Amino acid sequence: MSNSIKSPNQRLKILYLYKILSELTDENHSISMPDIILKLESYGIKSERKALYEDIEALRSFGLDIITIKGRYPGYYVASREFELPELKLLADAVTSSRFLTEKKSRELVKKLETLASVHEAKQLQRQVFIADREKSMNEKIYLNVDNIHRAIAENKKISFKYFDYGLDKKKKYREGLRTCSPYVLAWNNQSYYLIAYYEKYNDISNFRVDRMESVQILDEEAQPRPENFNLSDYMSSTFSMFSGKSQRVTLRFDNSLINSVIDRFGKDIIVTKDGEEHFTVNVSIKTQQPEPFFGWLFQFGTNAEIVEPAELNERYGEMLRRVLENTEGK
Repeated sequence: MSNSIKSPNQRLKILYLYKILSELTDENHSISMPDIILKLESYGIKSERKALYEDIEALRSFGLDIITIKGRYPGYYVASREFELPELKLLADAVTSSRFLTEKKSRELVKKLETLASVHEAKQLQRQVFIADREKSMNEKIYLNVDNIHRAIAENKKISFKYFDYGLDKKKKYREGLRTCSPYVLAWNNQSYYLIAYYEKYNDISNFRVDRMESVQILDEEAQPRPENFNLSDYMSSTFSMFSGKSQRVTLRFDNSLINSVIDRFGKDIIVTKDGEEHFTVNVSIKTQQPEPFFGWLFQFGTNAEIVEPAELNERYGEMLRRVLENTEGK
């Protein structure tokens, strides 16, 4: 056999060799030299051992981590890759469980992740991930929206978009007119993607569910500058269910057993003050214009949590609980 034999793919030999080793081998699956030659022939490429040894060394110099197995069953395999299998599993699980991605787009992305592993390891990425209360997005174009929003943020431009809700018939009900805002950042909260932006209509920072945005357009107009004192971490910890509105300082009192839940909600930077031997208090900033989501979070702790100040908010909390009780007794 001679290396002078020509075929349409002959010039691509080393690329096909790279493809064979990357796709068919891993730490648990090697390929022998005869099988490499046969596989190359299936691509219309003729080669001899000596030339392939040189090609393998060239791929090693290029950075491909090829291990040679000697002994009774000699062969070659790719030992390490840009993404290791546990990392790919983590990414696949994140893609599969993301509510803002449709089922179709999730499958497409996992398929692309599979190309970063061998065909043997790729099978392990097709896993059934159980997510409590899982609900996938019905907006197929959300990833295009995300891309446009990122571009607008990078270019410091305003965007316009249509915004919709779902009716009882599960069909889209568009809100009147186009929304125009200055995008600041995309945030992940409660299994959904949100755009945090300056909204001219309210003359304040607002949130929009990205999966309920359509026809996102980047405008020529410069975006409203982000406030210098804007802190995403503080903003997120003060926002329940991503409702917008003005923030208010609130003092809360908890049983000591709830310290983990409080830190999970407000972060480790909060100041915790002991209140006797069994309780502690925290003073946090909370958006209370629509306090029901906050009340719902607080209610899960029953009598182990209470609002100390402001008194007006505590009264609203008590009034909501009375209405819920009346509604329950009336059934």
